[in-house]
Amino acid sequence: MKKFNEEVVVITGAAQGIGASSAKLFIEAGASVVLTDILAEKGEALAKKLGQNAVFMKLDVTKRSDWENVVQQTIKTFGNISVLVNNAGIVMQQPFETAKDEDFHKTYMVNQFGVYLGMHVVYPSMKQLKKGAIINVSSTSGFRGKAGLMAYNGSKFAVRGMSKSAALEFAPDNIRVNSVHPGFIHTPMTDDNISEAYKQKAIEDTPLKRGGDAEEVAKMIVFLASDDASFSTGSEFIVDGGRLA
Repeated sequence: MKKFNEEVVVITGAAQGIGASSAKLFIEAGASVVLTDILAEKGEALAKKLGQNAVFMKLDVTKRSDWENVVQQTIKTFGNISVLVNNAGIVMQQPFETAKDEDFHKTYMVNQFGVYLGMHVVYPSMKQLKKGAIINVSSTSGFRGKAGLMAYNGSKFAVRGMSKSAALEFAPDNIRVNSVHPGFIHTPMTDDNISEAYKQKAIEDTPLKRGGDAEEVAKMIVFLASDDASFSTGSEFIVDGGRLA
């Protein structure tokens, strides 16, 4: 029997990168998966490729009404949600002296507020099941500062703290909450928004001397959602090639 038979998984930022890789692994493990993203064309194409146990729903993670619609439609389609992967995120690399208020706010809204909304709206569905696993994707930037990434740093530190708080609040309902902290991973977000100089420095600072692949992070996410991680909650799981060692 596959590990996730009868499990319903919602993944944000699932049209590409870590989210897409996670969706693929969950489907292979027997789950029903709702892929969400603002990139509708990519998301719909991937869901179609993954088969009948995958559907795409457009979601702006900063909007409560979008979240409520996704939860309602997911329950109608597959049943109550047992796994939530808050993966959607953005990054803007810029010197502090040229940073704009609107960029800081946008980063906060997607990376932090979006995680809060996801947990807040999905929680009742998991509570009804009396079980659940929430995996919030943070970053190694949630452990240490990086020049030019103040907004991103702030949001990823916040996700780390929010995950711990939620773990304590949700534990009586048998709902586990953990955070995953990727290092430098080759995804469209990093490849398109980070300078080549920063990428090279990141690889040089990584003991394994390479960037990670999205699937390597996805495997950690799937593990944390499974019963193999049944006694892990409120913890951080690092996938960084040794960069924080």
